Amino acid sequence: MTLSPSVPSQATAADPLDTLQFRSALGMFATGVTIVTARAPDGSLVGLTANSFNSVSLAPPLVLWSLAQRAGSMPVFSRGSHYAINILAADQKALAQRFATRDIDRFAGVAWREGAGGAPVLEGVAAVFECANRSQYEEGDHVIFVGEVERCSFAESAQPLIFHGGRYYTELPL
Repeated sequence: MTLSPSVPSQATAADPLDTLQFRSALGMFATGVTIVTARAPDGSLVGLTANSFNSVSLAPPLVLWSLAQRAGSMPVFSRGSHYAINILAADQKALAQRFATRDIDRFAGVAWREGAGGAPVLEGVAAVFECANRSQYEEGDHVIFVGEVERCSFAESAQPLIFHGGRYYTELPL
């Protein structure tokens, strides 16, 4: 099999960047998959699948993730004191899809325990970061949340769930 080199297309100042092309290019960056969870003021649980997670600092321990400004859960995350970032394991694809589905009870039948500030921590995840909602930055059509990690844990033998090119993988294709 012979692979030919691809020439990346480039937008010029005269041509605004095509949104679909931008999204497709971003999809070429393999990421882990997370479910970010919180508790609303009325005690209800909120959670969503996100792959916009990254480390920020070791001292103090900071992580970030982002959420679309128009997301229905934005008021809970923007006003809440805590959230948990649950890093999914390779066998949790169905959980990722469940928390990406609208208009369902995402927590129905899902095992979890109460974490820092009441944020739900999902059972069986590869790792979890329990965070205080430290700061938020509006950028473009998203809000970037920076969380100060109060507690974290991980399963040493866990294999991660990976998202690449719009698909889930338990290992990266060669």
